[in-house]
Amino acid sequence: MTKADIVNEISKNTGIEKVTVQKTVEAFMETIKDSLSDNKNVYLRGFGSFIVKKRAKKTARNISKNTTIIIPEHFIPSFKPAKTFVNKVKTNVK
Repeated sequence: MTKADIVNEISKNTGIEKVTVQKTVEAFMETIKDSLSDNKNVYLRGFGSFIVKKRAKKTARNISKNTTIIIPEHFIPSFKPAKTFVNKVKTNVK
């Protein structure tokens, strides 16, 4: 499902114009991105959590050039689904 599909589905279910729904979806995603970039986690009860995870510094190898590089510690966005969400997917996916 793409973002356009989500906008169409919400518009169909609510009767709200697609343009308004698209602006709302865009604003929602931008708010989550801004919160995570400010190191603030986003918790949506019954859906899941958008969190910032810290990756430790590590040594990596480029086997084709036989060299070693150091990857510095960094932060990545992550999503952890709620238990009810996981259970719904487990029982409905065939």
